[in-house]
Amino acid sequence: MATLELIGFGSTGWGALLLLAALVTLCVTASALAIGAVLGAIIAAAKLSGKTSLVAIGNVYTTVFRGVPELLIIYLIYFGGSSAVTSIGKAMGYEGFLGLPSFLAGALAVGIISGAYQAEVFRGAYLAISKGELEAANAIGMNRGLRFRRVIIPQVLRFAIPGLGNVWQLSLKDSALISVTGLAELMRTSQVAAGSTRQYFLFFIVGGILYLVLTSLSDRIFNGAERRANRSMPTAAMGKA
Repeated sequence: MATLELIGFGSTGWGALLLLAALVTLCVTASALAIGAVLGAIIAAAKLSGKTSLVAIGNVYTTVFRGVPELLIIYLIYFGGSSAVTSIGKAMGYEGFLGLPSFLAGALAVGIISGAYQAEVFRGAYLAISKGELEAANAIGMNRGLRFRRVIIPQVLRFAIPGLGNVWQLSLKDSALISVTGLAELMRTSQVAAGSTRQYFLFFIVGGILYLVLTSLSDRIFNGAERRANRSMPTAAMGKA
């Protein structure tokens, strides 16, 4: 009974805080995925441009942010960003420390990491587009902008969905590292609850279960999106046959 009270929604229970922390985790991950999508699209375009300097920049970005430990990047963004904000504050006459908000620092850090992976997803998706479709678009007189909107973007998104699902899962797990900044996401709240009640096994198991729920629901959403995107594609149906 004591266990149920601890994870319940009563006055002594941590259930509501854990669910709120799970929502914070989702918000951080969604923000990071959006930031990563913008960065990933830019880097993918650079790597596909054929220009030596842009390709080199893209390669450096993906190599660094896929090779450096995620926790180190979070520390650099959080503490480095706080130092930069403090310096700006002092230049404007404000005395004292100005910390970068934990949510913003976490979303930026995970988003930068996510962008390195999304760049490769988008690049691979573009290369998977049938050359015949691009040639057909040129043949009927589509200009570059129309071809980009009507042919390239829909096809890239269709091919990228499975990879983006993997990047989402990676970012969801990386969000646990943001607990070092003090943000009350799922991992941090599980740690606080465990420390306050001395029920470490219980709350870390509950936290793990909530992560599994989030990842399972995410899988279903991305699988549904992939089926919907391929529904009207005869080539996809032929490939599965």
